[in-house]
Amino acid sequence: MTLSWNEIKDRALKFSKEWADTSNEEADAKPFLVEFFNVFGITSKRVSTFEHRVKKLDDKDGYIDLLWKGTILIEMKSRGKNLDKAYGQAIEYTHGLKEHELPKYILISDFENFRLYDLEENKTVDFKLNDLVNNVQHFGYLLGYQKKVYKEQDPANIKAAELMGKLHDRLEEIGYTGHPLEVYLVRILFCLFAEDTTIFNKQQFQEYIEQRTNIDGSDLAAKLQELFQVLNTPKENRFKNLDEQLADFPYVNGKLFEEILPTASFDSKMRQALLDCSYIDWSKISPAIFGSMFQSVMNPKERRNLGAHYTSETNILKLIKPLFLDDLWKEFESIKDNKNKLPEFHKKLSTLKFLDPACGCGNFLVITYGCIANCRLP
Repeated sequence: MTLSWNEIKDRALKFSKEWADTSNEEADAKPFLVEFFNVFGITSKRVSTFEHRVKKLDDKDGYIDLLWKGTILIEMKSRGKNLDKAYGQAIEYTHGLKEHELPKYILISDFENFRLYDLEENKTVDFKLNDLVNNVQHFGYLLGYQKKVYKEQDPANIKAAELMGKLHDRLEEIGYTGHPLEVYLVRILFCLFAEDTTIFNKQQFQEYIEQRTNIDGSDLAAKLQELFQVLNTPKENRFKNLDEQLADFPYVNGKLFEEILPTASFDSKMRQALLDCSYIDWSKISPAIFGSMFQSVMNPKERRNLGAHYTSETNILKLIKPLFLDDLWKEFESIKDNKNKLPEFHKKLSTLKFLDPACGCGNFLVITYGCIANCRLP
């Protein structure tokens, strides 16, 4: 369960006090990082590998202090050591990683000083341990919070659609077609979005596929069927001896996983196609594209021209902003610093309902509710 920012700040204060005198890399790095992740309610068991071995440019072995594949690389040094040199060492380690393992962030620390590098935005944040409480927001990506900036015709959106299209084609080739295929893809798409938008734990779906299914894909369909059943079952109604990794998935209501579908069949290439989809950061993919993607997925030619087939978020906002979002934004700006009025505003947001009388694939509704639910009012 994702912690509130108030709880995270309380934990950050306690962490800063408890580890204020820590200084030795060899003795203290691992327990220090275990407790650092605990500040955000994240267990190191789920997230990372310590002393991850990689091949450096000189072909010698190197050991990353902590690696959360696809998310963050952390290099610890004893107090007072040169952080610039440590960053150079961390960059060298990245040359030994696979494409999907490359981190989006690098954190360098000597226990007292922290330096966080955002490799995608090319930004750096420096702060001290005793000021962690005022900098926890920079680690929102650990929890799945991302700044969403969607571009028209964003290549990432098109790539995501193409990868899902390939998975669709391979399932169709084996004879899994029609309504079951459509629902199956929507379920997979939900899982992909869920692990990057705080519904699931970060990379939870990806790790389930990687760790619990055979490389040849022979048991993947059965494992997905089991997962879908778990997602459709409230936690209190699940089997008491359910596998711990499955039990950690939340209950998803709304009947998405209620229908019993025919069991699909996968091979190694199809399993890899699904993993390739999971390696994308879905928090940065515009949901507006996917209604149209499923309309065109039956036609590969249309899929290749997908950019011309969906209404972009920019154009949708041109309509819905003057209708109601601008007023909501003004109201929010007037009370955002008022702790008494803000809960009422959030309650109001949760009760809003919208109607799209010309709803096709639902893009207008997706963007509208996305603006409300993610508190990213334009």
